[in-house]
Amino acid sequence: QAQFVESGGGLVQAGGSLRLSCAASGRTFTTYTMGWFRQAPGEEREFVAAISWNWSVGNTYYADSVKGRFAISGDNAKNTVYLEMNSLKPEDTAVYYCAARGGLGYAPYPSQYNSWGQGTQVTVSS
Repeated sequence: QAQFVESGGGLVQAGGSLRLSCAASGRTFTTYTMGWFRQAPGEEREFVAAISWNWSVGNTYYADSVKGRFAISGDNAKNTVYLEMNSLKPEDTAVYYCAARGGLGYAPYPSQYNSWGQGTQVTVSS
């Protein structure tokens, strides 16, 4: 089973930027989807973005709340997925998790993913 390690979280002022990384190790697939989710205190885990790989072609998906501000990308050679976050808002504050599933397409629900990282904290101050 694949394992994931997230990094890049931290404290940033509103309007600032952060880049999260998710490095995968162990079993991986050539056809799969990597997603980013986030969970604020007292809230349910919510979908942020995903990239669905079919060999070298990646299709991306975003939650409406981050569309135009966040960008997901991946480096298959490094088994790493990135989440570039710009124009950050206090409401983006949460623990961010990367996750993987062995299928393609839009998958916005946590139950659709079977491997998860440990999470990285993102805090946006106003």
